[in-house]
Amino acid sequence: MKIRHALLAALCSSLFLTTTANAREYFKSEAGQPRGYSTAVATQGGKTVWISGQVGIRDEQGKSMAGDFEGQARVIFRAIDAAVKRAGGSMKDVVSITVYLTDPRLLEPLIPIRHEFWPEGNFPASTSITVHSLPFVGMMIEVSAVAVIDDK
Repeated sequence: MKIRHALLAALCSSLFLTTTANAREYFKSEAGQPRGYSTAVATQGGKTVWISGQVGIRDEQGKSMAGDFEGQARVIFRAIDAAVKRAGGSMKDVVSITVYLTDPRLLEPLIPIRHEFWPEGNFPASTSITVHSLPFVGMMIEVSAVAVIDDK
């Protein structure tokens, strides 16, 4: 019993909680913040928006981003931002992302890009998955997202 309490205390001490005006809670950890993710995000109510996997093989002007990881990532996050805005929200409303990478080493250059799109540090919960390949030649990353808009 004492071991279970000690483990719970250790877990709680490594997490810290931030609440925003819309009652969203970000469960942050010392390990997750520098890497651009929250351990968990809790919401109450609101409109849930499920955003399909976004790809960045071409930018908004039609230029190929094949082989340009950072370019693809920025195109993808701008597409997620546009989708959330169409639903009446912003990137602050994104509570979860799933990142598919063709190489696990690509996670490191993704970190500063996450910080660009969530500069206040209230990062979405995140899962990263390495896959053998993605649907288009030269595609290195795909990201799906979930946003909750106007939660109470």
